[in-house]
This record gives sequence, structure tokens and C-alpha cells, in this order.
Amino acid sequence: LDLPRAQEDLLRKVAALGKPVVLVLMNGSALAVNWARDHVPAIVEAWYPGQAGGDAIADVLFGDYNPGGRLPVTFYRSASQVPPFTDYGMTGRTYRYFQGEPLYPFGYGLSYTTFTYRNLHSPGEIQAGDTLKLAVDVENSGKVDGEEVVELYLAAAGAAGAPPPQASLRSLRAFQRIALRAGEKRTLPFSLAPSELAFVRSDGRRMVQPGAYTISVGGKQPGFTGAQDASTTAVTTVAFRIAGAAREVE
Repeated sequence: LDLPRAQEDLLRKVAALGKPVVLVLMNGSALAVNWARDHVPAIVEAWYPGQAGGDAIADVLFGDYNPGGRLPVTFYRSASQVPPFTDYGMTGRTYRYFQGEPLYPFGYGLSYTTFTYRNLHSPGEIQAGDTLKLAVDVENSGKVDGEEVVELYLAAAGAAGAPPPQASLRSLRAFQRIALRAGEKRTLPFSLAPSELAFVRSDGRRMVQPGAYTISVGGKQPGFTGAQDASTTAVTTVAFRIAGAAREVE
């Protein structure tokens, strides 16, 4: 997962000049850029941007566009944090099952403005098989217009019958990308159907299980601190219960 040695050496020599540096990564998957995270002021993840990539990167670097992307994969600190490729199990892989400390978590992304979240409204309890309806206030609290990716995560906290990995970690169940002018606030609704509240049991059946859950809504995953925490956005969490008998869904 490391950069090639020649590129790492070049990066360190450029950074040693003491001038402002932005590292632009052009890659197809996660990289373990540990030294860059601690020593380079800014990193732009460009992936494989295509023939218009130069123009797009220039717009970001010169402030003509406010970036709003989110990482679609977990960036690990090293390959030693994940199981060998000969192990096809999901334990220890992806944001849903990885319990270590990542370099950057799934869903991470920064902005040239800031976003705040308030008033996450949710019913305290629903019946198994019902749709969960939520709403949250999102505000561009900075001075620059920008786009925000609002992520909704579901976590089981004592749901009967939920497998242990799914009971301790979270799962992205919905997201919306919105554009907000500086100072603008919007109330954003979410609706989770029974199929989006279900867990897959060990026997392969998709079941809505009664028990305690949490919903987290924001521009990032909850629970991270320091460099893993996207400082330009926020997240808010609410608890609710699913009551009644377990329901199988398609």
C-alpha cells in the first residue's frame, strides 16, 4: 500500500524545502501515505480523473471549486492491518468489520467551508416491518458555498439475533449530496424502508430484528478523533428501538 520508494523520497525532499506543498494522489485504490498525512499540509485524492483531470485538479487547488468528495474505501495504515488475500472472510475488512485505527476512514472528506448538524428527529420506537422516517438540519456554517455529502449510518446495539460484527459496527444505509450557499440551512428528510433496516443472518435470511439501534447522520462516520476526524463537518446520533417480532424482508 506504500508509495514507490522513488516517489516517497521525492515527496520528502520537496517537503523539506519549507514551501507550501499539496500532494495530489492519482491511484486506483487505498494508499498508506502515513508520512504525508503527518508532514504535508494538504492531500488531494484525484483517483484516475481522465482527460479533464488536470482542469478539475487546478480548479480545486486554486479555489475555483470547493471539493466535496468522500472516500469510498478505508485507507489503512499498512497491509498488515487486513487479513491475507487467501482469507475470503469479511472479518477485519472494510469500514463495517475493521476494528483497528485506519489512516483515513471510509466516508472521510474535507471542504473549504464548514457544515453543522442539528435537530436529528427520529421516533423513539417503531414496529418491525415499519418504515423509519428521520429529518436533520444541515447548515453551511462557513463563508464559502459548497456541497456536502450527508451520510446515514445504522448500528445495532443489542438487536436480538444480529451477528456480533454487525452488532458492534455500523453500516451506511443512505446518503444525499446537497449544495448549500454560505450561511444556508436546510432540513433534510430520510426514509429507511424495512429492507434498509435489516441484517443478514448466518442462515442467509434478511431479517428486521427487534432491539436497540442507533442512527448517525453527518458528513462523516461517528467515533473518530484526531487526524481520522474530518474537521470541516460534523455528525449527530440518535437512539431508537425496533419492537415486535422479527420480520423477514426481501
